[in-house]
Amino acid sequence: MSDDKFDAIIVGGGIAGTVAAYLLAKEGLGVLLIERGNYAGSKNMTGGRIYSHSLEKIMPNFAQEAPIERKITREKISLMTDESNVTLDYYSDLLGVQGSDSYSVLRGVFDQWLQEKAEEAGAEIIAGIRIDDLIVRDGKVCGVIAGEDELEADITILADGVNSLLAQKLGYRGELKPDQVAVGAKEVIELPSSVIEDRFNCRGNEGTAWLFAGTPSAGRVGSGFIYTNKESISLGVVSTLSDLVQGNKSVPQMLEDFKNHPAIEPLVKGGKLIEYSGHLVPEGGLAMVPKIIGDGVLVVGDAAGFCLNLGYAVRGMDFAVGSAECAAKAVLAAKEARNFSEGFLQCYQSFLNESFVMKDLTHYQKFPHFLEETPRIFDGYPRMAADMMAELFVMNGQPAQPLMKNMMKHIKKVGMLNLAKDAWKGVRSL
Repeated sequence: MSDDKFDAIIVGGGIAGTVAAYLLAKEGLGVLLIERGNYAGSKNMTGGRIYSHSLEKIMPNFAQEAPIERKITREKISLMTDESNVTLDYYSDLLGVQGSDSYSVLRGVFDQWLQEKAEEAGAEIIAGIRIDDLIVRDGKVCGVIAGEDELEADITILADGVNSLLAQKLGYRGELKPDQVAVGAKEVIELPSSVIEDRFNCRGNEGTAWLFAGTPSAGRVGSGFIYTNKESISLGVVSTLSDLVQGNKSVPQMLEDFKNHPAIEPLVKGGKLIEYSGHLVPEGGLAMVPKIIGDGVLVVGDAAGFCLNLGYAVRGMDFAVGSAECAAKAVLAAKEARNFSEGFLQCYQSFLNESFVMKDLTHYQKFPHFLEETPRIFDGYPRMAADMMAELFVMNGQPAQPLMKNMMKHIKKVGMLNLAKDAWKGVRSL
């Protein structure tokens, strides 16, 4: 066993882990961060964006230094069928205002930068090490076990991702439930920046975030996504596990079909595949948050289930930063009081409750259930939207019919009552 005892050991080098390490090391604590991959972000395959507001508070003007890809100034939401795509397209300079802006990122690069910031602040980081278990004495977590090595600390922070085996070993949560997680597959496709700007109507360093419902997830609960990077695009699909097992199409096949859709194929034409990956995504919202506080231990980020999919926006990275900040505040208070008991560490929950993390999770707690119990969002409504657009724009020489009559026949296929109920439940859940 090592003679050294750290103030804090952090397991996991994603955004939550590296931000927690940075904040604690900056305050002079002895911090060890342990990452299973070869470097921070090496095992994180998330393709997406970070909303800047949370990290901006901790590292003002971080985007001027960080390896971000593009500032998102265009939001697109599509309802897709096999042969059509109906899109809402929103462009605004308001999306790029500092403090409320967001950026596409490649996590393998971005997380390494966060690791470097944590190291500069004084954190010690070890990569390529798997934590097999936790040191627990009389119910208190006292450190970690890696092979034959034991490393002790006053506090251990679990930031080891959605499938946190360490939290499970502590009994803080059971096996993940199929309706709480989604399976995602993603490709990073290399394209020249000029081609991306032309195809996605971007200016300079501006970019697009594009979410799809319908065909990408084979008409089941899930979505497709595209995020533009500087010289590549991140393209993928996600499908809730509980729905996936009931279908007859695998996630890799969903991804291939999505990429070859007539609305998508021209966007990726000529591109070079440079990464293919899969991952689990927490989708249960507040209902899947496990026990996150114990004697000598805190749980943060995806390991705590802090993620939110609203259909029109997916948030996880800002929650990772926010929970890391709250955890750091709790650890600093515990250090000052020399009290790392579960009772004292309840201040972590108090900090979370005061932050956007718990407020937003609470506000939207009904939305995951709404998506799960409203399959028409993923099959009936995309078809209805496509058929209504066809009525407007397809001219075949037949005598014109009253617009309302044409629209109503497609609405009736879904059902007026169903439409009204779904609208009411959707608004209430938001």
